[in-house]
Amino acid sequence: MFTWDDLNEIIARHRLEPPRLRLFTDGTQVPPHAYTHPVVSKRHTVWHRIEPGNLHRQLADGASLVLDAVDELHRGVEGLAASFERHLRTDVQVNLYASWTSKEGFGLHFDDHDVVVVQLEGAKRWKIHQPTRINPLRIDVEAPQPPVGEPVAEIVLRAGDMLYLPRGWWHAVAATEGRSLHLTCGLTPTTGADLLAWLTSQLRASQTVRANLPTHAPPDEQVAYLGSLLKEFTAGLHEGVIEDFLAARGTMDPGRPMPSLPYVESIPAEPELRLRLTAAGAWYEVDGEGRVVVGAGGQQWTFAAPVLSVIKQLVDGREVPLGELAVASSLPLHQIAALAAELVTADVAAVSRRR
Repeated sequence: MFTWDDLNEIIARHRLEPPRLRLFTDGTQVPPHAYTHPVVSKRHTVWHRIEPGNLHRQLADGASLVLDAVDELHRGVEGLAASFERHLRTDVQVNLYASWTSKEGFGLHFDDHDVVVVQLEGAKRWKIHQPTRINPLRIDVEAPQPPVGEPVAEIVLRAGDMLYLPRGWWHAVAATEGRSLHLTCGLTPTTGADLLAWLTSQLRASQTVRANLPTHAPPDEQVAYLGSLLKEFTAGLHEGVIEDFLAARGTMDPGRPMPSLPYVESIPAEPELRLRLTAAGAWYEVDGEGRVVVGAGGQQWTFAAPVLSVIKQLVDGREVPLGELAVASSLPLHQIAALAAELVTADVAAVSRRR
């Protein structure tokens, strides 16, 4: 999925300004000047160039390397993140961690989001403590206190192992057998606060919710208004509201937009061109007349029934040649190309020639 050569290529070919790429040792960030030097471009912008020798020395001395959002830099890791997004229905960012010694890079800490850890190479020991605050938030009303006592679990992850760690669980991590490379997939939590915020926006259609608060009215009128507000709010929390919320949020999610150069005006009817959706929250349904209704990226389309086989494959996350889609749907290739062009123009799909 991801190799040391991939990491070398990314560091060499991208301007990974701190804190996108950073080093930590014993819970403290290593100053960037210890392994980079500033470069002024001919357009008078300043960026930091990695010094491989100094980078190697810092890592050999026990520093851990972190690269944020590696899913934006590597096609395979992007595929992993997109799969999680489709199945878990939330945004995902994948960070990469590399270390060479048993020194802990970050100390004992917790995350405000769930994580799925994928160990790629080497081994890492995870010392895990129970939460001291259940379900902490990124913006919270109080900070959790550090745990006391021994960890409740001590786990060694080896290449190919995966670990799910819910938010709030404290952990300290260190390599156990030389160099280690792992990915941490951060899952954006979906909370009751998110649902209530969405429901509030939906209720703005109500005259009761839009009305001015009766701040100067007698107490009995204020009580009556609150009763009307409670009735509206309770009705909004109907049995299927969670699914409605997830569907609405997914439909509006722009996903991972990608251009389809060089095709800036239309998509050619070439069977080897590959089409994929870039909006992870896309959905479809068949209406009472057999038409296919598709939603993605805040937009909606209605297609004829033969398009169903095309949409099914795309919503499943596949990248499919236009020729295969034409065969599966029994539609002419030029109609498939026109469909692809419509989705590409709407920023919810992309075409390319490579796998």
